[in-house]
Amino acid sequence: MSWETVIGLEVHVQLNTRTKAFCACPNRFGDPPNTNVCPVCLGLPGALPVLNDRAVDMALMAAIALECEVQDTSIFARKNYFYPDLPKGYQISQFDRPLALGGRVPIEVDGERRQVALVRIHLEEDAGKSLHAEGDRGDTRIDLNRCGTPLIEIVSEPDLRRPEEAGAYLESLRRIVQYLGVSDGDMSQGSLRCDANVSVRRLGETVLGTKTEVKNLNSIKAVERAIGVESARQAALLEAGGKVVQTTLLWDDKSATVRPMRSKEDAHDYRYFPEPDLLPLVLDHARKKRVRAEIPELPFARRDRFAAQYGIPAYDAGVLTASKDMADWFERFATDAGDGKTASNWAMGEVLRTLKEKAWTIAEFPVSIDGLVELLKMVQAGTISGSAAKTVFARMVDTGRAAPELVEEEGLAQISDSSEVVAIVDEVIAGHPEQVASFRNGKEQILGFLVGQVMKASRGKANPQLAKEILHDRLKSGHPA
Repeated sequence: MSWETVIGLEVHVQLNTRTKAFCACPNRFGDPPNTNVCPVCLGLPGALPVLNDRAVDMALMAAIALECEVQDTSIFARKNYFYPDLPKGYQISQFDRPLALGGRVPIEVDGERRQVALVRIHLEEDAGKSLHAEGDRGDTRIDLNRCGTPLIEIVSEPDLRRPEEAGAYLESLRRIVQYLGVSDGDMSQGSLRCDANVSVRRLGETVLGTKTEVKNLNSIKAVERAIGVESARQAALLEAGGKVVQTTLLWDDKSATVRPMRSKEDAHDYRYFPEPDLLPLVLDHARKKRVRAEIPELPFARRDRFAAQYGIPAYDAGVLTASKDMADWFERFATDAGDGKTASNWAMGEVLRTLKEKAWTIAEFPVSIDGLVELLKMVQAGTISGSAAKTVFARMVDTGRAAPELVEEEGLAQISDSSEVVAIVDEVIAGHPEQVASFRNGKEQILGFLVGQVMKASRGKANPQLAKEILHDRLKSGHPA
């Protein structure tokens, strides 16, 4: 029997504010445990929360960018539950009056683009972090630095059907929040966390099956693997006549298994009620207009424009817009170079290869755009060959020196004098009689090999187009014999 997987994702995005959601403590990852805390985020008696205005702007920006219906008035609520890393015994969140409703996230899978519908986006604060010791010690320690970190929770409709779609959704969402500057989207640091609601149903059915919620997913790959494992578990259980129980599950990445954590809660289990210490959040038209004006061109739109404007393949445009920093860098490079296709070839080739080898970000790339454009213009002017330009580029990366200086110092100027190239061509022809005979017997593809030999003999300095033309003419004319 065939089963269809139904997936909905709840994504928590930590907002990149300087301070926490309701107090002035630093919102900073990696500090010593329990150093960024105060009476407000520790839930001490008499401490009152004050809403971080910048967090509201960031949440509003995300909601507008994702085409949500932003509510003029939203209400903060207390979500009550008891856990060691939640010192107040409740989390300040939003329930029946969230910041925004609806919305959509664009995804692309197997070359097909579509929109995944959203249920809502709401503002809330984060809890602390439980650190479970491994080995014999077996204790758990609590770091409350994260308490009060501002979050938005983005809840999707059950619109996803395959693990790959869930991965594409998360990647798209991560790029969007990074482009907006509202979060770094780093899953390894917990800046973006995902819980997956998974159910299965028989193909053709419209009623949703009983869902489970899978937690402890700290990478896109883990999300995809966990959904695949859990949907297969549910299908096998139903095939055997069993029943899926609404449960919260933990994903174990090492063993690729899920294990029960607790029974899945419903809203009434949290005893929501309005937060008495915070006024309703009222957003006027002027504020929405101001925030909307700050939204940059988003990833898919920028990718489409790059492909059309610079005449480059969609794949290349996707790579070059994977991060806003890379897209900004490429746009300046392509504009200054005056040739988007050539700029793309260099960015996709030498630049990205170097970044990968050195484990650099584009911000750490040592060659300036002006320096790289100067190198390209030397190739376009015929001063150096393309192969020599790659040698010069590598030296620029290593030394930080300018291209003209390196070309002169290392004698890499291109040979475009016909008489000099003719002499090198004649040497190559004389030294490769078998290949010459093959060419004259009709195997003209051997010309590429012979051009390569001319470039090798000239140490990459011969003008390759001129070398090709001279080789072709002399081979066709039978000279030298």
